Amino acid sequence: MTDPVSNLHFGPEPELDPEAQAIKRARSHRRRAKPGNRIKLNLTAMIDVVFLLLIYFMVATDFKVGEEIYRMDLPDRSQAQAEQDPFDLDEEPLRINVATSGLGRSRYQISIDGPYPQPDDFQELFEILRARQIRDNASGGLFEPDHPIVIQPTRTTQWEHAIEAFNAAARARYTNVIFAKPQ
Repeated sequence: MTDPVSNLHFGPEPELDPEAQAIKRARSHRRRAKPGNRIKLNLTAMIDVVFLLLIYFMVATDFKVGEEIYRMDLPDRSQAQAEQDPFDLDEEPLRINVATSGLGRSRYQISIDGPYPQPDDFQELFEILRARQIRDNASGGLFEPDHPIVIQPTRTTQWEHAIEAFNAAARARYTNVIFAKPQ
């Protein structure tokens, strides 16, 4: 019989050959990897809770048939067709061309696009615009006071001539007068 005390060894561990060291490591690894030492998670309670929540939300949810129906306010087409005049034309702007023909204040040319009388000066332009405006006390008018008027200068037009054309339209009481980019 061997004495258990004689197997005790105090001090530094004796050197083992490489094969013995590999065996010792394998044995220690096997001890740690035993299946009985693993921590197990009990999923039964968690699955029960998930099914209870699923049943709760299915019972508590209110499935309405009308949820996919959206209310839309559309205009009534019968009134729109009745109010629209079939002879009503789009308002094309009245274009007044202004060009400077030489040096000096009176060296300019004015022309109105379309079948209208052509003015010689800014006073005649005012009179033509005023005569063609729709008013309560006069007949023969073509344009509303808010009809668009475009003043079209050339690249060489003096600024004062373009402003005089604008002033003539403003004196004739047109409210929608703009300048176009010089051509």
